[in-house]
Order: sequence, then structure tokens, then C-alpha cells
Amino acid sequence: MDIQAIRSSGSIGYFEALGRCAFHAMMPVKDETRKFMLDKILHRVRAYSPHLLEPEDRLPEAAVLMPITRSESPELVLTLRAAGLSTHGGEVAFPGGRRDPEDRDLLHTALREAEEEVGLAPGMVEVVGPLSSLVSVHGIHVTPYVGLVPDYVEYRANDAEIASVFSVPLEFFCEDPREVTHRIDYQGQSWYIPSYRYGEYQIWGLTAIMIVELVNVIYDAGIEMRRAPAAFIDLSGRSEP
Repeated sequence: MDIQAIRSSGSIGYFEALGRCAFHAMMPVKDETRKFMLDKILHRVRAYSPHLLEPEDRLPEAAVLMPITRSESPELVLTLRAAGLSTHGGEVAFPGGRRDPEDRDLLHTALREAEEEVGLAPGMVEVVGPLSSLVSVHGIHVTPYVGLVPDYVEYRANDAEIASVFSVPLEFFCEDPREVTHRIDYQGQSWYIPSYRYGEYQIWGLTAIMIVELVNVIYDAGIEMRRAPAAFIDLSGRSEP
């Protein structure tokens, strides 16, 4: 399946940041500038020390791949999961899934699942490094891995699991164009998770947390997830001032 080029306009714990997004200052993009941006992604993520949770025997493990295109304006590749799935059906997610007993490690899990779900061969991925691991609402220990991929990949969605494959410019998330904020209480703390609208897609939950960490690491976007915004929605759907 060809990656969908959606261009409609739109309108976190582990993370700290220092400034505003510097993405716009790097335009217009030429070959030299594109190399600079990709080198920046490599340097920032590889130098980052993510918060990696210790594996727990009682929790199943999973991993996802966060593919970033080697393009003039780097984009994140995402999927819309098939509506009929028992967990996260109809939701936006990165390619990934549970660790199989045969997987050497969680990185192998992420690469295997990406190939199974969207046809992305492991040899096409330059693995950059992990971000912070998280525990999902279903009690699964999830570790995300960032990888650079060519911008010409023809993705082939596994129809049993994936409804569509699409991409979003990293630039889109830098100014934090959230539609709403959801509050969750986790390990004695309140977290305020952005929900983004990009075209027909709603990007929220664990996927949004991973994206916020990524843009904070790469671009110093300064997106906060521990401080309550002016308004948010808790898990029961009740609006809070």
C-alpha cells in the first residue's frame, strides 16, 4: 500500500525540555540541510538516556518501531489498526506487537512486527535507539525504537491487522497542536496526555506519549505532560477546569 500523503491542517513520566521547536529555522530544505536534520535526529536520540523499566515476569513485553523518513521534511510513519481487533482496534499506533519466544530481544520484536504489519523489511531500517519504555493500560511493557527509513517505501498493510498506513511530518507536533488533553493517573502521578487530530486520524494515548518524548528529545519542543493545562478530560470523560 502506498503511504498516504495527508496534508490537512490540524485545528508526557519521563520528559523535560528546554526551549521551543527549532524546526522552522532549518527551512528551506536542501540536500545539505536534510543531512543536517537527519544527523541531528541520529545524534539526539543516540545521546539520549531513556527511562527503561526493568522487565517484570508478570508483564508481557512488546515493542514498536517509530519509523522516520529520510525526506526533506522528516515524517513519522503510523498505522490505523483494523477495527475488528480485540485490543486497540480502530486506533492509531506505530507498527509493533508482543514479543515472541523466538525473538532475540525487543528490537527484533519491533523489526519483525513492522515487516509483518506493513511490509517494512528490517534491512531498510537504520535503527537509531530506544525511547522510554511504558506500561500500557492493558498491562503490557512496551519499548519503542526509533529508526530511519527511506521515503520511497511502498508499504503493504496486513489487512488482518492494519486498515491503513500514513505519515505525519515531525514538524506538525513541534508546536503541540493538541485537540484535547486526557488525564491519566499512573504510579501515583497525574499525566496530561495530548490528543492530536491529523486529517481523519486521531493520535492519542501511548502513541502520543511516544511522539511527545521524541519531539522533545530532537527539537527541545518543551511539551509538558506532568503539568495540568487549562482544561483536560479525565478517563471517565468528565471535563475539568
